[in-house]
Amino acid sequence: MQQCDTLIVAGWCLPVSGDGGALQDHAIAIHDGRILDVLPATIARERYSPGALIERPRHVLMPGLINTHTHAAMTLFRGYGDDLPLERWLKDRIWPAEHRSVSAEMVRDGTRHAIAEMLLSGVTCFSDQYFFPEVVAETAEAMHMRAVVATPVVEFSTPWAENAAQCLSKGAELVHDRYADHPLISAAFAPHSTACVADESFAQLRILCDQLDSRVQIHLHESAQEIVDEQNSSGLRPFARLQKLNMVNATLMLVHAVHLNDDEIALCADRGVAIAHCPRSNLKLASGMARVEALRKAGIVVGLGTDGAASNNELEMLGEMRTAALLAKAVAGDAAALPASAALRMATLDGARALGINELTGSLEPGKWADIACVDLGTLNSQPLYDPTSQLVYTAHSQQVSDVWVAGRHQVEDGQLMHVDIDDILTRSAEWRDRISAA
Repeated sequence: MQQCDTLIVAGWCLPVSGDGGALQDHAIAIHDGRILDVLPATIARERYSPGALIERPRHVLMPGLINTHTHAAMTLFRGYGDDLPLERWLKDRIWPAEHRSVSAEMVRDGTRHAIAEMLLSGVTCFSDQYFFPEVVAETAEAMHMRAVVATPVVEFSTPWAENAAQCLSKGAELVHDRYADHPLISAAFAPHSTACVADESFAQLRILCDQLDSRVQIHLHESAQEIVDEQNSSGLRPFARLQKLNMVNATLMLVHAVHLNDDEIALCADRGVAIAHCPRSNLKLASGMARVEALRKAGIVVGLGTDGAASNNELEMLGEMRTAALLAKAVAGDAAALPASAALRMATLDGARALGINELTGSLEPGKWADIACVDLGTLNSQPLYDPTSQLVYTAHSQQVSDVWVAGRHQVEDGQLMHVDIDDILTRSAEWRDRISAA
């Protein structure tokens, strides 16, 4: 018999690769952190001698969820600026609070809280945009969490950098170079928005990203007011300004993209631009509703993100997936829009594609890293079971996530977070609440 580190046997398996659907009574063999095999359970028991055998007969195995857009440290601002429109939320609450509170210590503690929360809900990879990105990377590495760490780029002074030029230089040195070829950490650059970055800095960013072969992600067309403000400033819509600055290509991911017109959608499709869709944040801030079905029909890769906990207020991708599926139907006026299988793909493989890491993760295929979530579908709210994909998308909650593996490491076991001191995280978060409130 062939040796493997772990053999997981489950009632169902959703590989999210090719056009195949759910596989009943299947197993996944893991060795050296990677998926060795996906095969029927009866054959797996005969073929493999595992170091650990995990049996989950009423569960579904799926790729770990990929959160394509968040601000992990902002978990410490959860509930701090609720029930405000985007511009007031940013300018009256969040940006002043960040100016007073953001530090390397705050980013570390907030990111630890966010990673713990995400792991417990089946997330195995997140893409982050926040100050002190090197601390985000260090924290993700220490907690064995996959992350795409995007260096924020803004013109104004922040607790982390003096200006956009320093953002670029520090991001290149402290994140990109330091984590080149790292098995868990990837790097990108994240100009906050067209309102926060000058043409000259975009030009420097373009040169740097071409030199480093790095990807770019930017908040764009999140609100109608953003478009009006940019038109008043430059005479162009934000997307048109990016196009003029040679930023629109296959290395670009637009975050939100709520207010794209037909011509902009067509150009995104033509240039290979990806989109991170954050439906619950968009709803909560009344930013609008993205035309997800139109984006998908145009051939655009759309991933799914929670945004930060300050504007969601959860980092729970199962709920985000369900909201995306339901909202897409209402926006399109079509109950068949964004079916369960497509929503699952958005939250896994298409998220990996949007981030440029689909060769590493996003589906359950031999050779990829063993980033896996296991969800219990034997609960009252998910029974009776006819279609595991539909039940997963339309009924499952984070409390049903029983197990999570990141690069083969068992991070959540029987619903319990391993290797992490939750009490310490909660204590630190409470301390930050007091400090932020007092300030």
